[in-house]
Amino acid sequence: FAGYISQVLKNYSDHACDGEYVSLRCPHRTTISIQSSFYGRIVPSHQLCPSRYPHSYATLIKEDVACSVGTSLQKMLDECQDRRSCQVLVNSRLFGTDPCPGTGKYLLVWYKCRPNEYKSKVACEDDKLRLSCKKSMVIAIYSAVFGRTQGGSLECPYQNLGMPMIECQSATALQLMIKRCHGKRSCSIYASTYEFGDPCYPGIQKHLNVIYTCDNTPVLLPVDETEPPALSSSSSSSSMEPVGVGTEMALLSNILAAYAFIT
Repeated sequence: FAGYISQVLKNYSDHACDGEYVSLRCPHRTTISIQSSFYGRIVPSHQLCPSRYPHSYATLIKEDVACSVGTSLQKMLDECQDRRSCQVLVNSRLFGTDPCPGTGKYLLVWYKCRPNEYKSKVACEDDKLRLSCKKSMVIAIYSAVFGRTQGGSLECPYQNLGMPMIECQSATALQLMIKRCHGKRSCSIYASTYEFGDPCYPGIQKHLNVIYTCDNTPVLLPVDETEPPALSSSSSSSSMEPVGVGTEMALLSNILAAYAFIT
């Protein structure tokens, strides 16, 4: 368990071309939590998943680089969510209709490893949030959201003051909670714009929602969650450690991450 906390905090990613398997797995006592998924093609084949057709045949077909399916995320949730590991054969039949026949496609998946046992606490705006663990155990922050989620919060009901019901979240909430509470037996923080800044329009009520576990394993320094997930250089890579990529693949990773976020 020496790297348990560190592994839980990481963002993982994997990819596979048509006809290949994508394999997701998480360490002991955690399960897969799918964050985002993309199936199609938005970059030329010479950059990712080269065409399997002979070159002479490939030149007769205009490659579609604006091709995607809207069922990718739901399908990966159905196949892998809440499982310790899963393996999926990538092809267009898996996702329904083929969005671009004749164009080789690929699957990209971003996921985290969620602890099997975790706690969730919510504090309304300007209230204090307190986290604590039993003796000999320490806090391991899994996720933190400060702002207003689309579904709202049962603990902090939304009062309609003429403001639109929109989703807005702080980009630094997780890093701040890790810095303030990670590895400690107890901690407290105010759910305030003084601590987290104001990610919403003025007047919109916000809340802080933190998911964490109590663990008695050695605590390692968390990874930098601000780094985008890197694509592995091989679709069959089974390493749980982040994989180094070249300049082109790093640029591609940024493009794909931005596309997934916008989608």
